[in-house]
Amino acid sequence: MKILYHIGRYSLFLKKAFEKPEKFKVYWNLFVDEMYNLGIGSLGIIVIISGFMGMVITIQTASQIESGWIPSYLVGYTTRQSMILEFSPTMLALILAGKVGSNIASELGTMRVTEQVDALEIMGINSAGYLTLPKVLAMMFIMPFLVLISMFLGIFFGYIICDITSITTPAQYITGIQYDFRPFDVFYALIKSVIFAFLITSVSAYHGYFASGSALEVGKSSTRAVVFSSIVILIANYLITQMLLI
Repeated sequence: MKILYHIGRYSLFLKKAFEKPEKFKVYWNLFVDEMYNLGIGSLGIIVIISGFMGMVITIQTASQIESGWIPSYLVGYTTRQSMILEFSPTMLALILAGKVGSNIASELGTMRVTEQVDALEIMGINSAGYLTLPKVLAMMFIMPFLVLISMFLGIFFGYIICDITSITTPAQYITGIQYDFRPFDVFYALIKSVIFAFLITSVSAYHGYFASGSALEVGKSSTRAVVFSSIVILIANYLITQMLLI
């Protein structure tokens, strides 16, 4: 029954958050700020993780290809498919659920326990919309670009490791990247990225917005935000894959 309570309260929270803004200019400025904080601020970790994952996938695939009957270009093919279909949209979302989600929950939770949210309500401001809507829209806008950057970096660093270690020739790697390429796979990944961005920001904002008590409770709400965001991302990943790829 507790899960039904949270689903109902989460739905009402979203309804309040997506009400028509009082002043579009104020929300636009917040949208731009959040896009920079949530998206551009995450570029560093995206570059590092995507680059290393691309290299690891390439090496692992090459190490499994021992038979002469298996063409070497499958190293590039596997790296491309792994980055596009799963790592860049899904793994990146799980990583950002930890970084971005905990930040959002902590920020809103701190505002709640220090009564800043109550102050906004007293001033006649829709606190759920003011604090949540710019974050959700900014992340949904910037996330596809982050995923595209992650795809490019993973595949590019796979090429670099091929060139350095000679586990396969760069020409064979490029042949694999081009082999049986379906543009729909990229479209599928971008659809997932937009949905995951919505889940990360809205679920984390929900847990932070309804935090109560002391600073200790803010920490607990931040942890719950990461856990629940990760779970709903995995569930959504299964459902989207079932609907679009099967």
